[in-house]
Order: sequence, then C-alpha cells, then structure tokens
Amino acid sequence: MTVLPYKDSNDGKKEQVASMFDNISSKYDLLNRVLSGGIDIYWRKVAINKLKSKQPKTILDVATGTGDLALQAWSTLQPEKITGADISAGMVEVGREKVAKKGLSDKIDLQIGDSENLPFEDNSFDAVTVAFGVRNFENLEKGLSEIQRVLRPNGTLVVLEFSQPTNFLFKHLYRFYSMKVLPTIGKIVSKDNSAYTYLPESVEKFPYGKAFTDILDKLGYKSVTCTPLTFGISSVYTGQK
Repeated sequence: MTVLPYKDSNDGKKEQVASMFDNISSKYDLLNRVLSGGIDIYWRKVAINKLKSKQPKTILDVATGTGDLALQAWSTLQPEKITGADISAGMVEVGREKVAKKGLSDKIDLQIGDSENLPFEDNSFDAVTVAFGVRNFENLEKGLSEIQRVLRPNGTLVVLEFSQPTNFLFKHLYRFYSMKVLPTIGKIVSKDNSAYTYLPESVEKFPYGKAFTDILDKLGYKSVTCTPLTFGISSVYTGQK
C-alpha cells in the first residue's frame, strides 16, 4: 500500500511529497532538531563517514532537502563537487540560502530534480547519498536503479533512513512518540496537518533492515551493508555499483 501525505488529494505520491515539503520547508530544519533531539546530526556524520575510505571527488545527494547531508559531506570529505537534487523547490531554496551563507555555492550546487528521473548522464558520480528520502520515492526500485545508473563503476551508495527498533520496550515507547507526540508538535510548528502524520506512517510501511538490503541485492548492488543506529531508530545502508 502506498502511503500518501494528503489522503483526500487526487495527486500522485510524487506531487504530494513535493507539495508537502514546499509547505514545511521554512520550519523543516527547526523541526528536525526539536523532534530528534539533535541526534539527526550524529546520524548524518555516521552516514558520511562511510565514504571516508573512498575519498569520492564527486557526490550526488538525492532528496537533498535543505542540504544538511550535502553540507556534512563537504565538511567531512572536502570533495571537488557536490550536487544536490530534490523534488521540492521550497526545500532547495532554503538549502541554497544555507550553502550561500557558508560561502560554498561554487562547491555545492542544489537543484530541483526527480529522484526517479535524474537529469545526469550515466556513470557521473563517485558516490550518491540519500538521507531520509528513499521512503518518499514513488517507486523505490526505480529510484534506486536511477541512482545505480548515475554511479560510476565501483561507486558507492549511502542511504540513511528511518527503521524500527527491535527492543520490545523501546519499540513501544518509540511508537507512542512517533504516532502521538511527533504529529502534534509537527502540526503546531509547521502548520501542516498532514506532514508529520505521514512521517510515522511512511516509516512503518518502509522495508527496513534485511528487506531493504534484499532490494539492493536484487538490483545488483554489491557488498551491501546495514548499520542500525540508536536502538534501530534509523539505519545506514551502503552498496557498491
């Protein structure tokens, strides 16, 4: 079953996700920090550290949002060029402002782009990263195949995505937080009634852990790994082309 942000809309998931992120773009970073207690910053560092040994010169950050992972990649890896692509014009605009404030507009190029129809040639990037974006793909396998297409041979995919805790007590505490507390705070701050209800619903339906690594294996990614973080609230996945 496809999880949609706006259940009374006739638009497809892709259009709804773009509209949702446009609506919350101005509050997105604030809500990320508040709702995760800042631990999302640590998760991004762990994800980018997976590329340290590879030293990629060119990186594509898919579903780049406001550019947090792209900025972390620059801080940690100092590649020649980072390109970010996101379907939401509102998120890209916020990201461009952040990049410009840091004086990195010549190093980090954020643009509007569809993850399932990437506007780049085959074999263009040494690494592709995605943080909290793959569960928003309308067609997960198509998006992952597109990423594979633009990766150079032996290039690396790094995906950071929400998963689900396995510890019984923590799992129930987290479920209560994500289903009750998170949507309430999200609604008050973002003024969007649906966005932070969609978040826990999309996480619950997402094929995490072995189910996700099986998809990567099926699509032909090599050396696939999964690293759970913070009791399994999120996970970092890697694969090679």
